[in-house]
Amino acid sequence: MKKVLLFIAISISLVSCDKKTEVKTKEFKTAYVDTAELMKEYTETKDLEAKYKGVAAEKGRQLEAEINRFKQEAASFQSNAQANGQEWAQKKGAELQRREQQLARAQQGLQMQLQQESGKEMDSLVKGVKKFIKDYGKEKGYDYIYGTGDAASVLYAQDKYDITKEVVKLLNEKYASKVKAADKQ
Repeated sequence: MKKVLLFIAISISLVSCDKKTEVKTKEFKTAYVDTAELMKEYTETKDLEAKYKGVAAEKGRQLEAEINRFKQEAASFQSNAQANGQEWAQKKGAELQRREQQLARAQQGLQMQLQQESGKEMDSLVKGVKKFIKDYGKEKGYDYIYGTGDAASVLYAQDKYDITKEVVKLLNEKYASKVKAADKQ
C-alpha cells in the first residue's frame, strides 16, 4: 500500500512538473534582404558609383595625356638614338625610364586615392543602410532581418520573407527627399 501511495504521489508530482515546465513558444517575425540586389538597385549607390566613374575619367584623361606624350617621346627616341649618338641615347633612355616610373606611380596613386575616397563614402552609405534596416525592423516588429547576397548569412529562405524591394523603395524615397532638400539649398 505504501508503494502504491508513493507511486501515486510521484506520478502526481511528475504531472504537475510537466505542466510547470511547458514553455510558451513565440513565433518570430523574420525577413531577409538580398544585400547584393539592394546595393545594385539603391539610387544613392548608383549615384556614388557614377560620381567616382566621372572623377576617375577626368583625372584619368589628364594622366592619359601625359602617357601619350611619353609614348610619342619614346617613339621619337628610337629614331633619334642613332643620329644623336650613344651618350645622348643613354641619357635620354635613363630620363625616359624615370618618367615611365613616375607615370606608373602616378597611375597607382590615382587608383589608391579614388579607392580610399570612394571606400569612405561607401562605408558611410552601408552604415546608413544598416541603420535604416534596423529602424525599419523595429518599426515593423521584426525579430530578425537577415542579409543574403555577397556576404550571405542565410542559406535558404522562402520568398515570402524577402523584403528587399520594399526596403529599396523606402531607401530610394528617403534618398530622393534628401537630394531634393540639398538642391533647394
